[in-house]
Amino acid sequence: MRSALLLVAALLSFLHVDRLIAADDKTTKPNILFILADDFGLDGVGCYGSDRFKGKTPNLDALAESGTRFTHCYAMPLCGPSRCTIMTGRYGFRTGGASNQTAGHPSFKDEPSIARTLKQAGYATGMAGKWRQMGDTPGNWGFDEWITDPTAGGWYWRNSYTKNGKLIETKDDVYNPDVCMGFTLDFLRRHKEQPFFFYFPSHLIHGPILKTPDSKVDGKSNLYEDNVAYLDKQVGQLVAEIDKLGLREKTMILFSGDNGTARFGAEQSILNGRHIHGQKGSMLEGGARVPLIASWKGTLPGKQVRHDLIDFSDTFATFAELGGAKLPDGVTFDSRSFAPALRGQKGTPREWAFVQLGGKWYVREPGFKLTQSGDLFDMSDAPFVEKPVAKDSESAEAKAARARLQAVLDKLNPASGKASADEPPKKRKALKKKNKVKTAAVASIEN
Repeated sequence: MRSALLLVAALLSFLHVDRLIAADDKTTKPNILFILADDFGLDGVGCYGSDRFKGKTPNLDALAESGTRFTHCYAMPLCGPSRCTIMTGRYGFRTGGASNQTAGHPSFKDEPSIARTLKQAGYATGMAGKWRQMGDTPGNWGFDEWITDPTAGGWYWRNSYTKNGKLIETKDDVYNPDVCMGFTLDFLRRHKEQPFFFYFPSHLIHGPILKTPDSKVDGKSNLYEDNVAYLDKQVGQLVAEIDKLGLREKTMILFSGDNGTARFGAEQSILNGRHIHGQKGSMLEGGARVPLIASWKGTLPGKQVRHDLIDFSDTFATFAELGGAKLPDGVTFDSRSFAPALRGQKGTPREWAFVQLGGKWYVREPGFKLTQSGDLFDMSDAPFVEKPVAKDSESAEAKAARARLQAVLDKLNPASGKASADEPPKKRKALKKKNKVKTAAVASIEN
């Protein structure tokens, strides 16, 4: 009798522990809120040293103060390839989405999706904002609920938007960033009891630069600065709602921009008195180097600055690791998780970042970058100066960097990937042949 009672007690104890483990597994999966600004480089945020916006981005600055500001994050130089890289965790030469013209070519039927991966791990998934460069619909790519602008026309003041595949028309023009915000807040409230992944790709501050609901009616506003202020305001609204719902310690908030500053603001892309080299669409620092701010109260210590190299493919593996999701089998991923950094740990940061736009690319390490045409640059004074290094340079440091970076490009072999619409196959074939000659030359120098 006593043995039977002990057996029952042990069984009940086991079941209790098992339930606790299951409950703990659910509660320890963090919510993930990924806010992606449009055409928003380092110079758009006060805490990055922006002369123009010092003290004018209080919500973004507060987010950085509460967590970590990363200094070396690399997007692709245009919207489409950046978004395709985020969604798939793969570089454009693998997916075919290497330019704005081709970012819509990769299909959800053939490519992995971070939304689908997290959904399979038990996450509710939502998206609100810009989608138009990607193919298919957000729903196809794994978002349970989504809202975006129609495929034609502008995306700010208009009388329609698309919600879960249905065109919604309004009597009067509405400000679509506000429509997206309302949709997002509703999603957060309804899914507060389960892990959620919400992707908020804002249209702000992509052109045309128009008035916001907060612009002065007398027409004396600086509309560009108004748009940055409205973006910052929306970041504040999202964080405030997470706080109000009691989810701040359960939510990892990540903010970035999809490429560098566009022509509307590039003339004032100044950090601490120095002009950033390049802008959106260029293969320079100003084209791809973007802000990256992470906040996770109670897990990630505040007031941190990290110089780890991160590129846009990395969000996939990072979110998957945080959510306990399994990466799809049979796929070559470029993504490398920086989840340890989001927990305040050292981790093993990547040694190089890769950037591509159409038939041009480069690989970047902390001190140097090497392009597809074999041009090496000293990046010790970036993002302000990219100093060309002569191919016959006798610098041992430069020679070693050239060899290291060429080895990376050889292994990636972008020229053998899927051709972009703006890069005819014949030209890609010639480039591939040229790169082989270059590799042999580097090998002879190495020896």
